[in-house]
Amino acid sequence: MGSGQSTDKLHCNRYLDGKGPPPLSRQATDDLNGRNRGLNDWQPEGQMTWVILPRDLPGFPKDKTLQINYVFPDGIQTDKHPHPGQPYAGLQRSAYLPDNRDGRKLLQLLDKAFGKQLLFTVSTNSDGQDAVAAASIPLKTQADEGVDGYPDADYLKTVTKLLRDEGIE
Repeated sequence: MGSGQSTDKLHCNRYLDGKGPPPLSRQATDDLNGRNRGLNDWQPEGQMTWVILPRDLPGFPKDKTLQINYVFPDGIQTDKHPHPGQPYAGLQRSAYLPDNRDGRKLLQLLDKAFGKQLLFTVSTNSDGQDAVAAASIPLKTQADEGVDGYPDADYLKTVTKLLRDEGIE
């Protein structure tokens, strides 16, 4: 038996043992009802805006800067959050992109991702407090050099790929 056949047999056995994914019909119904997302994947109500700053980012000397502002007020957790009925702390955060063709394209993708509630979540921080936090898509929250800043030659491509993997194109 070839390696492809043994892999197929393994996957078939998982389905027969009930360890495979649910049937497509149930997956589709769960998606419509919002049940296929993990507890920490639900973005609370918030606002995303952006402005153009008359300055460049390190690594993009010829471009102005897109400043994206995210604002989430304090709120009460829903059944989709870690501690339903309990309060969570809001968040005000800015992220930065170069104001060029690739930066504007990524801005459009981030806007779509925000609308699909993929960028932020409610989680418990290191102080034990529930608060709005960035989810799995990294944001450049510093306009200058630093861990979350520029220069980062691969950032635009990396985030575009991560968003594509989430179905945002």
